[in-house]
Amino acid sequence: MRYFIKLAYNGTSYHGWQYQPNATSVQEVLNKAFSVILNTDISIMGAGRTDTGVHASQMFAHFDYDDTIDSKQFIHKINSYLPKDIVVFDVFIVSDEAHTRFDATKRTYEYHINTFKDPFSQELSWYFHQQLDLDLMNEASQLLFNHTNFQSFSKVNTDVNTFDCTIYEAYWKQENNKLLFTISANRFLRNMVRSIVGTLVNVGLKKITVADFNTIIESKNRDKAGFSVPAHGLYLTKIEYPFLVNKND
Repeated sequence: MRYFIKLAYNGTSYHGWQYQPNATSVQEVLNKAFSVILNTDISIMGAGRTDTGVHASQMFAHFDYDDTIDSKQFIHKINSYLPKDIVVFDVFIVSDEAHTRFDATKRTYEYHINTFKDPFSQELSWYFHQQLDLDLMNEASQLLFNHTNFQSFSKVNTDVNTFDCTIYEAYWKQENNKLLFTISANRFLRNMVRSIVGTLVNVGLKKITVADFNTIIESKNRDKAGFSVPAHGLYLTKIEYPFLVNKND
């Protein structure tokens, strides 16, 4: 039987989601915990790969297991065993063909910037004190809808068949001393959100114009785009599946 897991994690202490032989990853910790609690080798597949230091307030993953799991009892056991920076919200049966990565139709990320120094969020948002023009940044964000190829915002040495992504939403808003960027798409390239944010920050600083931002996208050249903002301000916040209407929120 195939099970989906709905979970969240603070990525500060992890070298990303994906298993790595010489560094601790979220996937590795989950594999070990599930294997111990279920008393068999469990291999967990995630809906995507977050980079080192990136957080997820909502992540889905799946695994196969031959027996029935009492969800309520299991969730209590697994959360008691897992470290404090990983939490499992739900575990439920899906069809044997369901896949957390390939069946996801929409993913949403948020990037958090603090404009005033906050000692309680140093690892959870990027402190940036310079004045940013949010109107210009939102104007530039709307240009993302006019494009599908985002090679300019992708890591250069990445193994993908296409740089095409469909953007569903992209906007900035301010909440007191925090700036929040939300972006949704059917898929994302490696480092894409962080490099988009860095380039939009350059727009907000008036180092480049809104027209320049459009030219950068059209260039399909990562060297033309802006810097990549720090990972600790980035959150994977939502993953949507057409067959999980009640689980997506």
